[in-house]
Amino acid sequence: MSSAVLPEFMHHDAAVNRCWGRLFADFAGFQVAVCDDDDHVVAAGNSIPFVWNGRLYGLPGGVGETVGRGVGDLEAGRGPTVASTLLAMVTPGHQGRGLSAVVLRAMKEEAAGRGLAAMIAPVRPTLKDRYPLTPMERYARWKRDDGLPFDPWLRVHRRLGAEILRVAPRAMRISGTVGEWEAWTGMRFPESGPYVVPGALCPVRMDLELDLGTYEEPNVWMRHPIGTKR
Repeated sequence: MSSAVLPEFMHHDAAVNRCWGRLFADFAGFQVAVCDDDDHVVAAGNSIPFVWNGRLYGLPGGVGETVGRGVGDLEAGRGPTVASTLLAMVTPGHQGRGLSAVVLRAMKEEAAGRGLAAMIAPVRPTLKDRYPLTPMERYARWKRDDGLPFDPWLRVHRRLGAEILRVAPRAMRISGTVGEWEAWTGMRFPESGPYVVPGALCPVRMDLELDLGTYEEPNVWMRHPIGTKR
């Protein structure tokens, strides 16, 4: 399902992939699927519980570290204090029907049912790829005339009671050879430097001498207090 929603390069964060399979083996209750009348999955969400001290400095660096901390806490026998969303997806043919909010509510209800203090989320703003040169710190603060966030995905979280904590500057880190990046994007990279890539929230940096392309994606940490009625 993610291949229909995310750019190909987003499937190649090594830190995320290292522990992703543990979500379904050890944290199955925190994974959500929404099906249509024919039992086809049309929306899904992934989350994981872990220990967070409630301070900004204690937030994970990004998605990969969040998964790693959740797995590490489980193996060490540490009881989690919060849950974190990792990914929420709606298939293209079912977008615009409020299913993303359904997925978030389901994950939040699971966290509440486990007695956790909050649900946090490293949010990947859906329109940020249209403004790849704008720093996330500024983009995340853009507002509509009604005072709600400019970005639709930030807006969904806000309407469910979430508040912005801070930007996660390297929520995803994806590295690959120049050839791999060309295969992932369908682009050519004739010289070293930054490139605007379709689907990327900020430029991808290419180093032809090292045969290396690096993408460090910023996300926005948001906090949903448990018990918020929205």
